[in-house]
Amino acid sequence: MTHEAPSRAHSDHPSPPVARPVALITGVGRSVGIGAGIARRLAASGWDLALTHWSPYDGRMPWGAETDAMEVITADLDGHGAAHATIEADLEDPEVPARVLDETERRLGPVTALVMCHCESVDSDLLTTTVESFDRHFAVNARATWLLIREYGRRFRSTSGTGRIIALTSDHTVRNLPYGASKGAMDRITLAATHEFAHLGVTANVINPGPVDTGWMSGETRRECVEHTPAGRLGTPRDTAHLVDFLCSPEGAWINGQLIKSNGGFS
Repeated sequence: MTHEAPSRAHSDHPSPPVARPVALITGVGRSVGIGAGIARRLAASGWDLALTHWSPYDGRMPWGAETDAMEVITADLDGHGAAHATIEADLEDPEVPARVLDETERRLGPVTALVMCHCESVDSDLLTTTVESFDRHFAVNARATWLLIREYGRRFRSTSGTGRIIALTSDHTVRNLPYGASKGAMDRITLAATHEFAHLGVTANVINPGPVDTGWMSGETRRECVEHTPAGRLGTPRDTAHLVDFLCSPEGAWINGQLIKSNGGFS
C-alpha cells in the first residue's frame, strides 16, 4: 500500500517533495529471497531502504552466493525512486549492529522501520548439533536481533506512532534445533519492545511466513509442504512483503505485540 502525500491546490510556489521514511531490512542477500521481496514492496510504497547482507553465509549454503544480487535488487528499487544503501554485515559480531545503524543514518537518515530477515540456518538435530553451531545460531538470530532493536530504540527520532519493528520467525525445530530454538528466543526479544518502546510510539510484531521456497527446498520437501497447505501452493516472498507493507503503513498501527502466522493455513 502506497503512502501518498495529501493533494495540494495549484500554486506558483510548489511545496518541496515529502521526505521518504527509511526502513532498515536485514538479511537481503538474494534476489529471490523474502528480504528482497519486502524491499521491493516498501520501495513501491514510498520508503527509502538500507539493506544488509553477508555474502560468506550464502557462500557456505547449498545454493551458493549470488554475486550480482545487490545490483539486481537495487535496480528494482531505483525503478520506484527509492534511495538505498547496501551494507555488508556479519551479525555474528556484536559490534556490527551499531555500525549498521551508524551507516544507515549517515547515508539515508534516521530509521523509522526495522525489518529483520537475517538468519543463521543450518540443519541439525538434538544429537548432531555442535556447541559451535548452537552458539552461532543464537549469536545471529537472537543476540543480533536484541542489539539491533536496542540501537533502534536508543536512536528513534521519528514521529510517535510511525515506528515499526518486525521480525521473521519459524517454529521448525525438529532436526533443525539451533535454528528453531534461536528463533523462539528472537520472538520473545522482539515482542518485549511492544511494551518497553510504547513511550516511543513504536509497534513490534513477529511474522511466521511458513514454508517459502526461495531455492532451499528439495523436490520432496516442496511436495510435502504443498500437500499440507489448503491453497495447494507454497508461500512466496510477495505474500510476506504485502503483510510487512501493511504493518508499516498508518493503517497497520493497531496491530501490535503479535506473532502472526501468514502461512496460507499450513499445518
